[in-house]
Amino acid sequence: MYFPHIKDKHTDEEKKLFNDYGDFFNKSPLPIINKLCNFSKYIRRQDIARFLAKLELFKLQLDIPGVIIECGTYMGGGLMTFAQLSAIFEPYNHTRKIIGFDTFKGFPDLHSKDMTKKQEFKKGSLRTFDGIENEIQEAISFFDRNRPLSHIKKVELAKGDACKTIPIYLKENPHIVISMLYLDFDLYEPTKIALENFLDRIPKGGIIAFDELNTENFPGETIALLKVVGIKNLKIKKTIFDPYISYAQIE
Repeated sequence: MYFPHIKDKHTDEEKKLFNDYGDFFNKSPLPIINKLCNFSKYIRRQDIARFLAKLELFKLQLDIPGVIIECGTYMGGGLMTFAQLSAIFEPYNHTRKIIGFDTFKGFPDLHSKDMTKKQEFKKGSLRTFDGIENEIQEAISFFDRNRPLSHIKKVELAKGDACKTIPIYLKENPHIVISMLYLDFDLYEPTKIALENFLDRIPKGGIIAFDELNTENFPGETIALLKVVGIKNLKIKKTIFDPYISYAQIE
């Protein structure tokens, strides 16, 4: 993942490579549809590895009933990865919804537990553009045109501060069982709220995944886990494809 806000995360050569890939994609005379069909030609190995990590997580929860909840949707790539995988592996499982929680306006207020000596984030950091949720919704509509049972809603967006939207969502959807909880809020407060509200709805065998556990620039995720669950109460494993993504299977 590329975080331009973190100055020491990428070398100058890595940053140049990001731009070079973009130029390579833009200057190719192939029609865009052909570029998309050959996407692996235009992206880095790290991006493919991240997709493979999420594929492995998806497969782990495949025989568990419930929905997949992504806490921190950002640009929508992870959300739509899980949606596409569900349509491929279980095209007629109409109860497997993919639900994304995000402000779609960047970070809300940061807690003191999110602060580090290298802190470069603030309220509004990681904001993409106004209306990003509308673009994701359009991607969902394209996805719906290419799957079975498309008349049944598959992907949902929950917009707003998750500290408020998560309790509201559960009140409005008391039937929810969670097969995988993917935590990618980066921050302490919303991660804590997600764990407090969602953990009891994950059955044995279900997955809780972390995107920034043990990450210096985002200490809040680890601190929230320590406070709500206790790290010794989970058998946490890392994925073999992506150094950031880790997970535990509920026992």
